[in-house]
Amino acid sequence: MSALIRHSTSGIPLFFVVKNDLAAWQQQQPTFLQNWLNSCDFTKQGLALVVDPQTGKLSQVYCLVNSLDDFWLAGDLANKLPAGLYQVQACEQQLEQIALGFMLGGYEFSEYKAKGAAKAQLAIADATLFARLNQQANAINLVRDLVNTPAADMMPQHLSQVMADLADTYDGRFSEWVGDELLEQNYPTIHMVGRASENKPRLLDLRWGADDAPLVTLVGKGVCFDSGGLDLKPSSGMRNMKKDMGGAAHVIGLAQLIMAAKLPVRLRVLVPAVENAVSRNAFRPGDVIKTRKGIMVEIDNTDAEGRLVLCDALSEAQNDEPQLLIDFATLTGACRIALGTELPGFFSTDRDVANGIIDAGIAVADPVWQLPLFEQYKSLLKSDVADMANCASTPFGGAITAALYLKEFVEPTTPWVHFDVMAWNLRSLPGRPVGGEALGIRAVFNYLESRFH
Repeated sequence: MSALIRHSTSGIPLFFVVKNDLAAWQQQQPTFLQNWLNSCDFTKQGLALVVDPQTGKLSQVYCLVNSLDDFWLAGDLANKLPAGLYQVQACEQQLEQIALGFMLGGYEFSEYKAKGAAKAQLAIADATLFARLNQQANAINLVRDLVNTPAADMMPQHLSQVMADLADTYDGRFSEWVGDELLEQNYPTIHMVGRASENKPRLLDLRWGADDAPLVTLVGKGVCFDSGGLDLKPSSGMRNMKKDMGGAAHVIGLAQLIMAAKLPVRLRVLVPAVENAVSRNAFRPGDVIKTRKGIMVEIDNTDAEGRLVLCDALSEAQNDEPQLLIDFATLTGACRIALGTELPGFFSTDRDVANGIIDAGIAVADPVWQLPLFEQYKSLLKSDVADMANCASTPFGGAITAALYLKEFVEPTTPWVHFDVMAWNLRSLPGRPVGGEALGIRAVFNYLESRFH
């Protein structure tokens, strides 16, 4: 449960004033407040802490905003306000977004730091809203925590424990296949990518929900560290590769949110968890692997490993004929070139689902952008010695060719959505500190909540 909100009916009054209304509003205030705001240079500073003239204690807070509809209008307040309990005034319709932005902005990854000072809190009177806010913030911050954790402490076995703990918490069922069991159970590409590491590769499987509920299956890329393999990354490209399990973090956080909210679905979460390391038994450029689906794939580049672990997991995911199959992956730099780091791209084989997710994202200020599955580029995956290569013959359209590779392992009858996400904030924005980030999961949850209710 987040420490940034408290179930309470009282707190220091917190007011939001819209800039365009400031002059008219200020004229209606008592002389003392007008003078105080002027002395604080409220127009420039945007934040005024007002004390009681008798006691000297903080009595009111005023925040200047462009619009009450800005989802992130309180995104910086948790770090700007002194410790204390605050209550938002006269913004009932926007309270949920204000509070969630406040909570997400107050996030700090402090696992490896000395305990910090107490932070400001918001008072939330409504018990249902209080629970919902905690569910959303906890899920997003779980994603952030998982991505921010150094690779040495977030290897396949650690992801396994996280998913096992989730199963215990929400009365789910967890199973896994580890090391050579992957070969015995026909998950050859997951084994191949992860076999060079002393941290054994795994396929993690979490199931939850009633057997007669509609099945939603989530698949997340769990490359816990990506050296690039024998096609070794340069040091600059390797520095933040602890985040290459960001897809796994996204589906784990989304799963927690679905289970905490008790959505009426049958949930399955599959995470192929590996470390792409270099060793004497590392897979090589030019190797050919027979995938779970039977498609023979030539390895053009060992640094295009995410699609290799995903393809076996996607094949497995369709055994139960899900009504919806969604995967998240930190798959390509090409998607970042196309859309930047803060707008996640996605591909889909179902137009209605795609439009539904886009609309759901707009509604909760979690924008996503659909990219095309342009079939003409499929020929770029041609191999001279196998059915296909794991990497296109050109860097152009790299996000599309990666998605087309994955599409070969998805049955035409399965509604499928593939997210290609950054999972990382390169700059600090209100409500979104630098570091690991959940992109698109509020959009997907909002869509699932409206579709399966």
